[in-house]
Amino acid sequence: MNNQSLGWFGIFRLGLIQAGLGSIVVLMTSTLNRVMVVEWALPAIVPGALVAWHYLIQMSRPRLGYGSDMGGRRTPWIIGGMAVLAIGGMLAALSTALMGDHRIMGLTLATVAFALIGLGVGSAGTSLLVLLAGRVEEGRRPAAAAIVWIMMIVGFAVTAGTAGAFLDPFSPARLVAVTAVVCSIAFVLALVGIVGVEGQPECSASARAKPKFSEALREVCAESAARRFTFFIFVSMLAYSAQDLILEPFAGRVFSLTPGESTSLSGIQHSGVLLGMIAVAVLAGIGRKRTRGSVRAWAIGGCIASALALVGLAAGGLSSTNWPLSANVFGLGLANGAFAVAAIGSMMQMVSTGAAGREGVRMGLWGAAQAVAFGLGGFLGTVAIDISQWLLQSPAPAYALVFGLEALCFLLAAVLFPATVRAASNRELQPGTLLPLMGISSGKSS
Repeated sequence: MNNQSLGWFGIFRLGLIQAGLGSIVVLMTSTLNRVMVVEWALPAIVPGALVAWHYLIQMSRPRLGYGSDMGGRRTPWIIGGMAVLAIGGMLAALSTALMGDHRIMGLTLATVAFALIGLGVGSAGTSLLVLLAGRVEEGRRPAAAAIVWIMMIVGFAVTAGTAGAFLDPFSPARLVAVTAVVCSIAFVLALVGIVGVEGQPECSASARAKPKFSEALREVCAESAARRFTFFIFVSMLAYSAQDLILEPFAGRVFSLTPGESTSLSGIQHSGVLLGMIAVAVLAGIGRKRTRGSVRAWAIGGCIASALALVGLAAGGLSSTNWPLSANVFGLGLANGAFAVAAIGSMMQMVSTGAAGREGVRMGLWGAAQAVAFGLGGFLGTVAIDISQWLLQSPAPAYALVFGLEALCFLLAAVLFPATVRAASNRELQPGTLLPLMGISSGKSS
């Protein structure tokens, strides 16, 4: 593969792919969710189950990454993944429109559509991160991780605002038309972002050793660094996502905030997330020779700071007297943003730590752990609140207990990460592993 490092323009181009991906996903998780529950009066568990289904499908990420490893190029898997995602998005809108009059037909089609969405996200997202890791020099990786994730959030925001304006007055036909336009634009953005960036592989695919997928996965799972990092990703992302569906209800039930006030609080949190991402991108890049250590320090520090912010929310709910809730939530967002970018940056740093030619399988394994954690996090958070309130008969102690459990998960992740780093360092010192880590082709890397 062309080993020339990507400049900032190339990184922004790849960020367009993530922006397009985010623009389709936000329609699936917000707009279609609302139509199913409000316009069609379906139980909330229906869109919840469909979103969980799309996360479950993403357990195929290791297999998708293996495909790009064996083919030697990431571009076809990114373009193909975005095409599948766009088709899945359009089918999801069509299925939602059908649910108004034909429930069974609509739900059946939605099951297929959300499976395609999961496959598309898994294929494009996994290969994009591996491509970034391989083509961005080490000193720029934290900034690259921040850029692509910020552009995904921009995709969320722009799509939610513009599509929302065109959806009124609502009709099923308008929903399908607007979604089709969004999906088409997202696919075009992906093409603009990826075409010509990767270059050609240095060795032909036929010259590569091609083990079976089960063998490649078993080889990666045998690497202690990859195995421990998978557990770290799962635990930390479980804590990260478990707060999503309970923070606004917490603000309403415990602090008596109105719906508008709690929505504004969510905006404050997201502002903190963006600032945390930018801070890590800038600060972790200072002193390039220490970038690896600084990114890992931010990952551990972000976990600890997130735990402290959650403990603050628990304490504030129990006291609920003049507690600086907005500042606390902003601090939580700041810590979450710092952790998230550092975790993604760590993925990019560690993806080559191990056998060459297995980067896609390795990134896919971590992506699958993240997807499962996100699928479980929101669900388990709400279930924990319901059980806690039933046991404690009061909302404030119930939320305090759940926030405390989330804080413990973050602290466990902070404890797990140093062991991952040690395992990776030991692996790096073994013969034959330094070349791919330095970005030098050994003739076997993709």
